[in-house]
Amino acid sequence: MQDDAWRELEALVETGSPTALADFLDGLEYEDRTVAVARLPEDARTKLLAALDPDDAAEIIGGLPDSQVTEAFGNMSVAEAARIVEELPSHHAADVVSEMEPERAAEILEEMDAADAAEVRALAAYDDDVAGGLMRTELLEYDADMAVGDVVADLQGNAERYEDYDVQYVYVVDSAGRLRGVLYLRDLLLTAPWRPIGEIMLTEPLFVDDTASTEELRSIFDSITFNAVPVVDSDQRLLGVVRRSALQERLAERSEHDYLMTQGIVGGEELRSMPMLLRSRRRLSWLSANIVLNFIAASVIAANEHVLQQVIALAIFLPILSDMSGCSGNQSVAVSMRELSLGLVVPREALRVALKEIVLGAINGTVLGILVGGAAWAYSGTPWLGFVVGFALLLNTMIAVVVGGTLPLIMKRFDVDPALASGPLLTTVTDMCGFFLVLTLASHMLPLLIGAE
Repeated sequence: MQDDAWRELEALVETGSPTALADFLDGLEYEDRTVAVARLPEDARTKLLAALDPDDAAEIIGGLPDSQVTEAFGNMSVAEAARIVEELPSHHAADVVSEMEPERAAEILEEMDAADAAEVRALAAYDDDVAGGLMRTELLEYDADMAVGDVVADLQGNAERYEDYDVQYVYVVDSAGRLRGVLYLRDLLLTAPWRPIGEIMLTEPLFVDDTASTEELRSIFDSITFNAVPVVDSDQRLLGVVRRSALQERLAERSEHDYLMTQGIVGGEELRSMPMLLRSRRRLSWLSANIVLNFIAASVIAANEHVLQQVIALAIFLPILSDMSGCSGNQSVAVSMRELSLGLVVPREALRVALKEIVLGAINGTVLGILVGGAAWAYSGTPWLGFVVGFALLLNTMIAVVVGGTLPLIMKRFDVDPALASGPLLTTVTDMCGFFLVLTLASHMLPLLIGAE
C-alpha cells in the first residue's frame, strides 16, 4: 500500500461522495483498506463509516482495533451506529456493544430491530472466555421432520442471506429447538428430496455447553477435524456455533493482553493514532510506580556502599545476579499463568506451588551458582568472592522461583490481573533480595575478601 493512501482517503471523506469513497476502498486490498482507515484522524474515520453503506462499514469495522470502533460508534448518531451494528456478525456485534459505555450501548440497542437487539444482549451477557461469548448465532437450523427438498429449496432461495453462515453443516433440531443431529451438505444434496432430514442426520452429535471454557474448547478442537462445534444450553437447546477461528482469535487476544501487561501497558489498548497525552499518561502511571520500586532496590545498595567501595569486583556481578534470578522468576510466572488458564491450579494452592518451586530453585540455583561463582573466582583470583556470588545466586534463585510461582496465584486471589506478576513487582523483589544477599554475605566475609585482594 502507498504510504499516502490514507491521506487520499481523508481528502475523499471531506470532499467526495459516498460512491467515490466506496470505489476508492474497493480498489484497495483488505489489509491496505484496514490500514488506511485505521490511520485516519478520529473525526474523519467516523464520517467515513457513517457515509458508507452499513454492510460495507461493518466489513471495515471487522478489521479495526476495538478502541477505534468504540470511538467511532461513540461519535456518530445513534441511528447510524444501529444500522452498522445490525450488519455485524452476531458475536462481533456483541463484542462491540460490550466495549461501549452502558448508556450509549442501551441507546443503540433501543434503535435496532427488536429481535436483533435481544440476540446481541443475550450474547453480550456471556464472558469472553466461554463458548457463549465466542459463538455466533448465524447457522443453518432445520426441524428434523423437514424434507430434504424443502431444505435445499430454502438454501437456494436465501443464498444471499446465508452467504456469511457456516454452511458446511446443517443442524437438526426438534420442535423445542433441542439439538438432535448434524447433517453434511454433501449428504443433503445426494439424498432423495422426499426423505426427512431426521433419517439421514448424524445422531449423537458433538456439542459443548454455553459455559464451556476456552481451554475446554481448545481441547475439543485439538481432538477433532471439524471447523465448528454447536453450542447448547442446559436443556440442550441449540444456541449457536463456535468456529475454530473464533477460538484461535480469542486465545491470540489473551496472549497479546498478557504480553502488554508484562511490558507495562496497563491502561488498555494503545495505538499510536491515540492522543499523545493519553498515551503518555497511561505509560507514566506505570513507570512512576516503577521508579518507587527501583528506589527500594537501590536503597539496599546504598546501605552497603562501604562494602562495594572495598570490594569493587562485586559491582561486576550484581547485574548478572539480578538478571539470572529475574529470568528464573519469570519462568515460574509463565508456568503458573499457564496452569491458571488450564484450571490446573487455584489460588489457595500457593503453598503447594511454593514447595514445588523451591526444590526446583535449589537444583537450578546450585548449577547457576557454581557457574557464576566459578567465573567470579576466575576473575578475582579468590574463591571467597566466588562463594559469595555463587551462594547468593543459589538463595536468590530459590526466592525468585517461589515468588514468581506464587505471585500470580496471590494476585488472582485478590482479582488483580496475574500478568502483572512478571513486571516491576517481581523484578524489584528479586533485585532487592539479590543485592541484599550478596552484599550481606560480603560484609560478613569482608576480611577474607580484602585479604585475598
